[in-house]
Amino acid sequence: MWKEFKAFAMKGSVMDMAIGIVIGAAFGQIISSLVSDIIMPPLGLLMGHVDFNNYFLTLASGKTALKAHATLAEAKTAGAVVIAYGHFVNTVIDFFIVGFAMFIVVKWFSKLKKPEPAAAPATKECAYCASSIPLKAVRCPNCTSQLQPA
Repeated sequence: MWKEFKAFAMKGSVMDMAIGIVIGAAFGQIISSLVSDIIMPPLGLLMGHVDFNNYFLTLASGKTALKAHATLAEAKTAGAVVIAYGHFVNTVIDFFIVGFAMFIVVKWFSKLKKPEPAAAPATKECAYCASSIPLKAVRCPNCTSQLQPA
């Protein structure tokens, strides 16, 4: 059983998939950083100094708070029950950017990949009856016409 597992794990497709998952996870972290550190700050600035991470709805106040919480971190520290919809907005934007970036990468790789050469034709068309016949044929099997050598 161990030998079968080892043979399965060492197949090219399994190794390619494992490498793809590791690279995809690293790529996801890069995109998350791009969204949170580069894209969202200017977007928040354009929208009037908005920090989407601090958009939340308090469902129940924390035990240690007597007033409304100013930040999500403060609310969580106080033990408040919150819906962090600002973080959800960041995650949705992150998802769309990851999807678009993956689309661009796949498109780029498909351009780099050499197209497979077209297969040489195996048949030719009879000039008299327009039927498809083998290249080496000297007489059409359908209309029995004598053919020109190819």
